[in-house]
Amino acid sequence: MSPIIEHPEILLYTRIRKSPFFSASRRHGVAMYSVYNHTYHPRHYGDPVAEYWQLLEGVTLWDVGVERQVEITGPDAFAFTNMLVARDLAKCEVGQCKYVFVTAPDGGIINDPVLLRLGEDHFWLSLADSDVLLWALGVAHGSGLDVTVREPDVGPVQIQGPKSKDVMVELFGDDVLEVPYYFLRRYELDGLPVLVSRTGYTAELGYEIYVFDASRHGERLWDVVIEAGRPHGLAVIGPSHIRRIEGGILAYGADMWLDTNPYEVGMGYDWMVDLEQKADFIGKQALAQIKQEGVRRKLVGVEIAGASLGAYSDGSMVDVFPVSRRGERVGQVTSACHSPRLDKNIGYAMVPIELADLGTELDVEVAGDRRDAIVVAMPFVDPKKEIPKQRLDRRPAGA
Repeated sequence: MSPIIEHPEILLYTRIRKSPFFSASRRHGVAMYSVYNHTYHPRHYGDPVAEYWQLLEGVTLWDVGVERQVEITGPDAFAFTNMLVARDLAKCEVGQCKYVFVTAPDGGIINDPVLLRLGEDHFWLSLADSDVLLWALGVAHGSGLDVTVREPDVGPVQIQGPKSKDVMVELFGDDVLEVPYYFLRRYELDGLPVLVSRTGYTAELGYEIYVFDASRHGERLWDVVIEAGRPHGLAVIGPSHIRRIEGGILAYGADMWLDTNPYEVGMGYDWMVDLEQKADFIGKQALAQIKQEGVRRKLVGVEIAGASLGAYSDGSMVDVFPVSRRGERVGQVTSACHSPRLDKNIGYAMVPIELADLGTELDVEVAGDRRDAIVVAMPFVDPKKEIPKQRLDRRPAGA
């Protein structure tokens, strides 16, 4: 039997899609890819822990062209989009973004995109990793509604970290500091039409820049951002899963899936699942029943004893970690890592509701070794999200 290759290569070839920034991001030395929305996605550039510290202390640029957009337009675009998601879009104004769940008839989670409302009847769903375009096309086909559903030629990059505001001012001027958290604004950058949103996958201060005609202009946008970031020490990194786990951010396909409903992941509150709205969104009746009956399991935060669990995006967590209680398997750890600043192993575990109370002791199996674990509150850092929501003021004249 041949020895196991710990980190086999991923094949680069024509069948898997490339983001608009694929070639540009490769120039920075991508060390590991994964495939996300059928597209190559840089996971890190050699040292995920160093990238984590760069995100916390400086400013970073990410290739997130894998965030494919589903664009919904037409006279019935509002009614159709409101039917797809569990939030009440009557509470989403033009120019605003919302984190939403696209739910199935049984209440399961199909995707957890960021919704951007570009106009009264113009929406983007900036996707996590599942085929929402096909779902939306299927729903539209039998809906009788006058809508157009398509994937536009749009590509986003993320600029994240405490100094992200400085790079954004270099690019767009002080005006960009007025964009509130989870709002968007249109700009022109080096002659390119772009859309800027104050969003990100970090729980840090951050922005996303969406370039139109991305297949033509993606590399040009990348180079403009790189140049603006030089004076501020901008570094190109992959998504920091250490930071997203610290911040209580979930990963679709790991922490939730079609067999998971919003109440099980602790996001079934009225702001994420609005059962009082008039719209009869897909999954509404099922979620109303689930809320009434209560859930049987819940995603909780855990601290796990023992040696470092790595950075999650470095290949250190190939599969879920089994969770036991008194020798019986009861659940699983879905995401876990070692937090350098907390100097703890932290993660999320899906467990029976009777084991979800803070302080509950559990056993976690890591590579055949049993480790002590305890249920703790999450997010692990900045639970009120004061960091990404911070108010930004214009720089004084002459500064």
